[in-house]
Amino acid sequence: MHTLKQIAASIEVSPKQAVESKDLPGLFPEGTSVYLTDIGTEPLDTMIGAAKRLRDLGYEPVPHFAARRMPSRELLETRIKRSASEAGVKDVLIIGGGVPKPLGEFTSAMDLINSRLFEKYGINRIAVAGHPEGSPDFNDAVALEALQQKQLYADTSGTELRLLTQFGFAPEKFINWSETLKHQGITLPVHIGVAGPAKVTTLIKYAALCGVGNSIAYLRKNALSLTALATRHSPEGVVKPIEDFWLNNPDSAIRQMHVFPFGGLVNSAQWLRERGTWPPSLSPTQGAATL
Repeated sequence: MHTLKQIAASIEVSPKQAVESKDLPGLFPEGTSVYLTDIGTEPLDTMIGAAKRLRDLGYEPVPHFAARRMPSRELLETRIKRSASEAGVKDVLIIGGGVPKPLGEFTSAMDLINSRLFEKYGINRIAVAGHPEGSPDFNDAVALEALQQKQLYADTSGTELRLLTQFGFAPEKFINWSETLKHQGITLPVHIGVAGPAKVTTLIKYAALCGVGNSIAYLRKNALSLTALATRHSPEGVVKPIEDFWLNNPDSAIRQMHVFPFGGLVNSAQWLRERGTWPPSLSPTQGAATL
């Protein structure tokens, strides 16, 4: 019987980190899915170059595509085509984008999916967002309808869809949310978002930026006690209960964790290796890890 430790974990980096970081070679195990963030400020050439470097380092690049930040269908097709041909991209994360006014014709993740451009260029694995704590941008009914549309697409196409959640700090919310989805007919695999080791003040900042309301309240309530105990918040309080649940419920939709490395790439990679999620490595600068 497996645990999340044995399934491994994905992680994400910024385009700047992907292009410039000297820590990246060998920092993650070979073949690790490395998500490439997109907040709409990087030029296309930078995004493609970042994905290509991840591929050249032996990782699996998973670039973000934000619907409401996409100016046109033409630019979307250009970016997909170049991602596939120049960086070998076969897996992406598609999100709504979280901006009030769309830059172009796309208003939702389903709009991008329904363009069929990802299929056209051989991209057959897609992650879409899951919100165990809800979203400030839409209510639960809208969220369920969107998930039902994505489930239908997964059932009727050759594309593998999965849910990637926002990070949080209450494991019972992740568990209850994933179990509720099953009763609502949503059977997509769930990848749990986890904030890597970081200072509590850093986590509060990112929680505020990402609109994770309940997590902000939890962090503020526990900030003094957490910082008194350690300089960094450990993700184990979130991950371990979810692993224990999955061990006793192997039919759970939860399949993997995804790490948001707010406290730095090296710190998150070290934590994942120390806990056994990733295989040990002598040094992140000594070349690609051997699986």
